[in-house]
Amino acid sequence: MAKVAVLGAGGWGTALASMLHQHARSVVLWARRPEFTQELLTLRENRDYLPGVPLPDDLPITSDLEQALDHATLALVVVPSVGVQELLEQLPREMPIVLCAKGLGKGGERLTQIAVDMGFQKVGVLSGPNHAEEVGRGLPAATVVASEDEDFATLAQTFLMTPTFRVYTSTDLVGVELGGVLKNVIAVAAGIVDGLQLGDNAKSALMTRALKEMQRYLSAQGAEEDTVFGLSGLGDLIATCTSQHSRNRAAGEKIGQGQDPRQGGKVIEGIRSTYLLHEWAKTHQADLPIVEVVYNVLENRITLMQGVSILMGRKAKPE
Repeated sequence: MAKVAVLGAGGWGTALASMLHQHARSVVLWARRPEFTQELLTLRENRDYLPGVPLPDDLPITSDLEQALDHATLALVVVPSVGVQELLEQLPREMPIVLCAKGLGKGGERLTQIAVDMGFQKVGVLSGPNHAEEVGRGLPAATVVASEDEDFATLAQTFLMTPTFRVYTSTDLVGVELGGVLKNVIAVAAGIVDGLQLGDNAKSALMTRALKEMQRYLSAQGAEEDTVFGLSGLGDLIATCTSQHSRNRAAGEKIGQGQDPRQGGKVIEGIRSTYLLHEWAKTHQADLPIVEVVYNVLENRITLMQGVSILMGRKAKPE
């Protein structure tokens, strides 16, 4: 039986490993810290990142990377974007990998491009409207695995598909990967709308406008137009902007309430991506108005209501 190594024991990694194991997949969950591994083995619950979702008693969990990769047919890289390159440096280049983080490299590079540049031959990305809290409980969900190698995307699909987890394939690696990056920034903006209690009409308008922004951004990167309207684009945008499970939306809600969500140590991909996309837009003279408003709010260059005014069409300039 093909073995899947799930590398990363955050909420998403834990949910994927648990879900695959429950559907008779050969899977091992790797956690970076030995003490956290022992906690998972003892409690059989990830109380830090996926509380309330019990882990199967016989799910293998280890902090030994070599043991996790032993006889693995596929590795799911499920660490935050800031840690992807460091982890990839420890993996054999012949290992087929699927990247599951929705973020960018330290210099704004696509994570899959980093992997290719490092010499990995089989590289894919997993992206879609998938909240770990629901997948871990076995609720129905659908996602996309994308790779420029169609055969590899199909192979990964066979490893990951279960009766409750529908996996589609795509060869539009750029579109699937970058859609997941930008929607996190939009989710921060949607959370700000919630924090300011601006209502459903305002958030609906924001999401619709965001779809056009996503379309412009992905097109500029060479993505296929239809990808924007699929699971990794529109589907993920809806889930992330509306769900109580969304960390990025919750971070924006705190901002809207006058709090700083960057305290606490957990990575908020949407905030990190805001800065990287701002730099990309400045370099390429691209029009990403929602990204720019979120950036200026984070940098305290404009007030929250000035940000609303800018997106509504009034001319409120940064101070």
